[in-house]
Amino acid sequence: MTSLPHPDNLHFEAVQGWLMLGDVASARAEFEQLSPEARAVPEVLELEWAMHAEAKAWSDAFAAAERLVQTAPKRASGWIHRAYARRRMPGGGLAAAWELLRPAYDAFPKNYLIAFNLACYAAQMGRLDDAWDWLARAVAVGDRDAILQMALADPDLEPLWPRIRAELETK
Repeated sequence: MTSLPHPDNLHFEAVQGWLMLGDVASARAEFEQLSPEARAVPEVLELEWAMHAEAKAWSDAFAAAERLVQTAPKRASGWIHRAYARRRMPGGGLAAAWELLRPAYDAFPKNYLIAFNLACYAAQMGRLDDAWDWLARAVAVGDRDAILQMALADPDLEPLWPRIRAELETK
């Protein structure tokens, strides 16, 4: 992590602590103590996204992720967070999330989580063959069994569960 100057470093750690305890209100109060300069640091933007996501404040989470993509476009997490929030925010949805995340795959073809999330979006849009192809891409660059187990735990991929179970039995 980029080291933050004092006292921003303490506020950052306090936000993390409050979020681990599930106290979003205290995390937000501590976050407000961060300097404007600190709020532009990618790690702080990640933390801001997590704070808003925990509160299910998806429009705010989207805004934090959008700033993260603009500030650190080579950081895959910003692209993932932005699409995740867009799906859930008012006026968002699956198609909007897909449109935001799909270009990230070209930039980060070895990031299994991008392909995995695209599989989830495709499955929920009823594009099951596409969903299977995206899941296969995730498996190709990640830990096969771990990703397939993760897929079996993700309700977005429920339409693929029989096929995933069959795939797990082949090894």
